Amino acid sequence: MKKFLTIICAAILLMACGNNEQQLKERAAELCQYIPNHELKEVSKDYMTPDFYNVLDTLFNHLPEHEAMDHEWLYYFVTGNGGTIADFEVAAVEQTDKTHAIATIMVRQKWEDGSMADDTDVEEHKMEMELVDGQWLIADFDGHKQDCIRHIEINRKEQAVRKAISAYLEKEVAPHYLKGQLCVPTLLIASEEELSDSMKVWLDAWIYWYNISGDTLKTVSGGNHSGCMTLTNRNGNPTVASFEQTLDGAAFLPSAKRIFNQHFDVFQNMHSSQGVREAARKEQLSDYLKEHQLNIRYYQDYGWPATPIE
Repeated sequence: MKKFLTIICAAILLMACGNNEQQLKERAAELCQYIPNHELKEVSKDYMTPDFYNVLDTLFNHLPEHEAMDHEWLYYFVTGNGGTIADFEVAAVEQTDKTHAIATIMVRQKWEDGSMADDTDVEEHKMEMELVDGQWLIADFDGHKQDCIRHIEINRKEQAVRKAISAYLEKEVAPHYLKGQLCVPTLLIASEEELSDSMKVWLDAWIYWYNISGDTLKTVSGGNHSGCMTLTNRNGNPTVASFEQTLDGAAFLPSAKRIFNQHFDVFQNMHSSQGVREAARKEQLSDYLKEHQLNIRYYQDYGWPATPIE
């Protein structure tokens, strides 16, 4: 009798485990629809752990767009820009403890019309799941969470350095030009070097003073200031300690070669390209306008047509 009861209990336990695994696979399939792909859906908040969603929200919505685009995986977790849609299949789910599980996801790409080539490669991905308040949620995908956190930290440090440089230029250099309503420098970084107690930044910097006229920034004055800045840490923030600039006129080229040294070719390529400079100018103006919530659509240099700020 005892043996019979043991067999029944074992059978019930196996059925329960099977049912639980099936439920986890069904839930994993549902969660796949909220894996970021070109955008972070607002409703994803209900299908992700708060920690994972907040990390992705920072990337998608609170970093400059060009930063994310420089690292495609920030926007395209499972597909690229080829006009395809991810087709998900949950191959297995392993519950590692009472509140954590790992789903193995097989992904093929299909065209937007629903067709799928027979030779389409199948990629294997891992989705971490966590039980929160009785609901299984996405806690990570292919270990990207730590990648995202590292990128956010790097970006915040880079933005702090750029703000310190801009603040220095606005305070120490911009007053020598005809003043306008806004001063928004454009920074083109040739190279950076971390030292034990300081940081060196080789850059091509442009000062621009603007007046606001309707939805347009009218350039009042400006000029170029290239060279090497040394930044130190002051009260936890990077601060410009010195700025060695290139010289004017015939002395420009020799001084630029001396200051930029092994970074000279990079500097020369960006300094001599109006296209590179204007692209950086648009990006950085766009970031400035968003940060300060200004409804500006164009900038216009004297004697030139207005240029749209994308």
